[in-house]
Amino acid sequence: MKKSIKVVIVVLSVLIVDQAFKVWIKTNLAYGQEIPILGLDWARLHFVENNGMAFGLSLGGFYGKLALSLFRITAVFVLSYYISLLIKAKAKMGLLISFALILAGAIGNIIDSAFYGIIFSESYHGNVATMFPEGGGYAGFLHGKVVDMLYFPLFEGQFPEWFPFWGGDNFLFFRPVFNVADMSITVGVASIILFHRSFFSTQEKTNDADDSEVKNVEKTKEENLENNADELPNVSKPEHPAQ
Repeated sequence: MKKSIKVVIVVLSVLIVDQAFKVWIKTNLAYGQEIPILGLDWARLHFVENNGMAFGLSLGGFYGKLALSLFRITAVFVLSYYISLLIKAKAKMGLLISFALILAGAIGNIIDSAFYGIIFSESYHGNVATMFPEGGGYAGFLHGKVVDMLYFPLFEGQFPEWFPFWGGDNFLFFRPVFNVADMSITVGVASIILFHRSFFSTQEKTNDADDSEVKNVEKTKEENLENNADELPNVSKPEHPAQ
């Protein structure tokens, strides 16, 4: 199977899981509602929405949301092009899968931003949203909210009094709520950092070697020109007889 096909399969698989999960959450849970995963207290489905940044972060305002959506779309095109270059460069499949995970996560959240405002009604506390409502969706194109649901409050406690800035305050780990797309991006980035840094160092060495080779060729040409100039016979101009 071609590497390009494998990359497409990875992207589509993540997108299907991500979108199926989000649609189910959006149409079955009210905003803020949560249910335990397998009865565990530290693993929950907790429905919240944000304006498009990962792990529940937000970039507010009409133009802030629009700018973030356009930036993500641009990033998807750039990343897709870079993956095609990696395939042509015969990069390892592990590296390609890592970038495919990042690409799939970015596309997954773009789908929310682009279309969820159009196809869903607004979610409220105590109110479950409907798909394709009669009165239309809650927002326009590129202004939908991203659905988050994965919540893992592993443990909580209190900072000691001597701890800088937060001494005596309560803390909760892990507080952010995220989705499958966020998780896909995180796994892809972590995989590149942990297992594929050698690829980029190899690329840098190759580029340095190419630059060095070009410089050596240019230097050789200059030396040849100088040697040829030295070997040319000295031709003196004929003296004109005095008139």
